[in-house]
Amino acid sequence: MSCGCSAHIRDGRDIVDHVKSKGKENFAPAVAHEINCECGETFILETVIMNCPKCEMTYAVTPCSSSDINNIKLAGIKYA
Repeated sequence: MSCGCSAHIRDGRDIVDHVKSKGKENFAPAVAHEINCECGETFILETVIMNCPKCEMTYAVTPCSSSDINNIKLAGIKYA
């Protein structure tokens, strides 16, 4: 699946904005990654844009790059 990723995506906020502009924010990632948030909470990334259930830090990844946990980026508290 091509989501139109390009060089303009530099950080987590860019990922959130891009994914939302494509209407794909509720897509499930290719792999349900376990996220270890900076606040100490551990949770499963169920959608490509998701907030930590404890501190509400937003994590984001494009659908086409969601198989690699290294592509998941922080976007800021409640950015989604």
